[in-house]
Amino acid sequence: MQQEHVIIVAGGTGSRMQSDIPKQFIEVGHEAIIIRTIKAFLNYNAAIQIIICVHKNFKTYLEELCAKNNLTNIKITLGGDTRFQSVKNGLDLVTDETVIVGIHDAARPFASMQTIKNCFNVAKEKGNAIPCVTISESLRNVNAQKNTAVNRNEFKTIQTPQCFLASKIKKAFLQEYNSSFTDDATVLESIGEKINLVEGNIENIKITTKFDLAIAKALLHNE
Repeated sequence: MQQEHVIIVAGGTGSRMQSDIPKQFIEVGHEAIIIRTIKAFLNYNAAIQIIICVHKNFKTYLEELCAKNNLTNIKITLGGDTRFQSVKNGLDLVTDETVIVGIHDAARPFASMQTIKNCFNVAKEKGNAIPCVTISESLRNVNAQKNTAVNRNEFKTIQTPQCFLASKIKKAFLQEYNSSFTDDATVLESIGEKINLVEGNIENIKITTKFDLAIAKALLHNE
């Protein structure tokens, strides 16, 4: 089996959650969100190589948390001022350019086994794979002059893990940062690569606000 890597991006400080600790360290169901995220990938592949990019002020905290949970085979590097820089720091630790590397938000602990599998398998076949889910709400395009209805069937909500052939994503991250890079797929797309979408899972929310935290607790309650 080809070696697989995942970079877990945990460089935030939790400002939107208005918490004393970053959102990824908040406990849901008596377990830190980031620990649940790590375990999701270990449940998929116990041999996966895990790299975590964390804010410098919480590196020791993360090391102690991993040790407490007997998670020892993990590489930890520092996050940057932007998500782009954090991912770049993580990619520097991926030395084999033939592997598939997933990039995942630390605050998404509910990526399903099937979603993770879909992403890695399609990336092995096509060079990249980005999970998405269908939008159920109506959408409108809003600007300063007017707002107009748009066809929601032409849009998808994008998730992580976003998986890539290491050589291609490392090449893409040699660019200078651009504010148009809203995720890793847009970085790769900017060098002319076609993006492949795969089915994600609707529970794979990013826990960013207190409302998201309430949803996460409800999801755990229903497991």
